[in-house]
Amino acid sequence: MIKRIINFYKISTPSPFFIGNKEELTKKYKRLRISSFLAATIGYSLYYVCRTSLNVVKKPILESGALDASQLGVVGSVLLFSYAIGKFINGFLADYSNIKRFMATGLIISTAANLIVGLLGLAEMSTTAISTFTFFVAFAVMWGINGWSQAMGAAPAIISLSRWFPLKERGTYYGFFSASHNLGEFLSFIFVGAIVGLLGWQWGFIGSSVAGVLGVLIIICFLHDTPQSRGLPAVEVLADETVDSSEGNKKKQTTKEVQKAVLKNPLVWVLALSSAFMYISRYAINGWGVLFLQEAKGYSLATATQIISINALLGVIGTIFSGWISDKLFKGNRNIPAFLFGILNTLSLCLFLYSGDNIYINMLSMILFGTAIGVLICFLGGLMAVDIVPRNASGAALGIVGIASYIGAGIQDIISGWLIDSNKTIVNGVESYNFTQAGIFWIIASILSFVLILCVWKKNEKNKVSDTE
Repeated sequence: MIKRIINFYKISTPSPFFIGNKEELTKKYKRLRISSFLAATIGYSLYYVCRTSLNVVKKPILESGALDASQLGVVGSVLLFSYAIGKFINGFLADYSNIKRFMATGLIISTAANLIVGLLGLAEMSTTAISTFTFFVAFAVMWGINGWSQAMGAAPAIISLSRWFPLKERGTYYGFFSASHNLGEFLSFIFVGAIVGLLGWQWGFIGSSVAGVLGVLIIICFLHDTPQSRGLPAVEVLADETVDSSEGNKKKQTTKEVQKAVLKNPLVWVLALSSAFMYISRYAINGWGVLFLQEAKGYSLATATQIISINALLGVIGTIFSGWISDKLFKGNRNIPAFLFGILNTLSLCLFLYSGDNIYINMLSMILFGTAIGVLICFLGGLMAVDIVPRNASGAALGIVGIASYIGAGIQDIISGWLIDSNKTIVNGVESYNFTQAGIFWIIASILSFVLILCVWKKNEKNKVSDTE
């Protein structure tokens, strides 16, 4: 049984070679790679809807008395810690896997977890059904499972880019793919937010599971494992990539050997730590931003979700242009734009926290924050690490960056929840929350993120994994 499962998820065996002239072969290659790219991008954006559904419903859950802020922080951190460990392990596994089957399986499990939480919430509404504590424990368990399954999405999607796109185009398409994060967050705030407003927070989770089903179908129908599995040569041959001596050395190494070398590369770990601090500020806004606008600035749920959704929407622009700009304007150097947008991230976060309740200023802060985070997700969240490792270790590099990023995000949720809850006041039976200490914590993390970029500023070819053996 176990052997069957392993064989089911193993990387595809090559299919019979495509018979046709060069023009027909090129046409088929371009069609399949665009299909895979779109499936990975749209599929991963729907992964995000299943992950960020909790961020939309925090205020309604607090108002219903189902959970308090500390419990919400624990539930959110369970997903993030589980996701962090899953990113590390699944990143390494994905290098050996059939990415279509791997990615689809993760979204199936995530969809089921969201559906179960929604149904548990409906049961919790009944005084004779389940207790609040039972709901909390069950919610945390389901969200931990959701976190692990979510970690089966990013690595296969990005490995798809490595398998189907040449090095000279990787940054551009990686930037486009990274828009899936923001597109997913935008869909979550708008789609799930609308369902919650109409039907209640429990139905928000059920609605996100519907989005998950759509994502599974897209991945199964349009994502392709490797060019070889469709009767095509490897991407290096298809794109006429020039293989230098160092590249030749990398090809002599097994995937396992290259992955071990990635673990020893200090620059990968510095980038992972920088990403971790960036993720603290990112998930602070995505996870607590709606509640902050409601509590600190008096906005309604509808207005708060619309303002925060601007951050997700503008992130699409940031990610789309980030790879292209670094490829074309900076000749593949990601350090300068990463540093500049790291500073912008901090400034926009300060504007959001301390600008008062003027809706246009708050919208501007989310425009700037979303653009900055969009660029940083692309660079710090993976591309800068992928750039310095061989193609067959892309998943390993993403695993290291991923575990650090989401440990940071998970710690953020626990600390933020505790700081917010400990500054709670009750006046005439009405609870209110103070975000002053949490805001300082978020700003310090964003500063540390761009400062660490300076540590990899002088990266050159000698830092590549093949030379560190």
